[in-house]
Amino acid sequence: MDITWEDFSKIEIRTGTIIDAVDFVKAKKPAYQLKIDFGALGTRQSSAQITHHYKKEDLIGKQIVAVVNFPPKQIANFFSECLVLGVYDENNQVILLQPDKAVLNGQLIG
Repeated sequence: MDITWEDFSKIEIRTGTIIDAVDFVKAKKPAYQLKIDFGALGTRQSSAQITHHYKKEDLIGKQIVAVVNFPPKQIANFFSECLVLGVYDENNQVILLQPDKAVLNGQLIG
């Protein structure tokens, strides 16, 4: 299905830096609870099923790309406030989308 530029402009995709990552023990599938710094937008939390390719301690300081204007989504006892973006590999495991150079947190993707 095609979308319009107006549709796309409604999606707020921004850069952020992961500042904390812990195991999400109540998730149905292995996941981390992430805390992400989006600069002037503040910090947001997200649940991410990225345990296959990433150790939680290696995620700290990593820049990511996320949709920040979804309403919060409750997952078990946790509220995810943004959607961290990634691509599925050949085994259906998520690989994070990241800027290839450091950018300011909160920068708009467009």
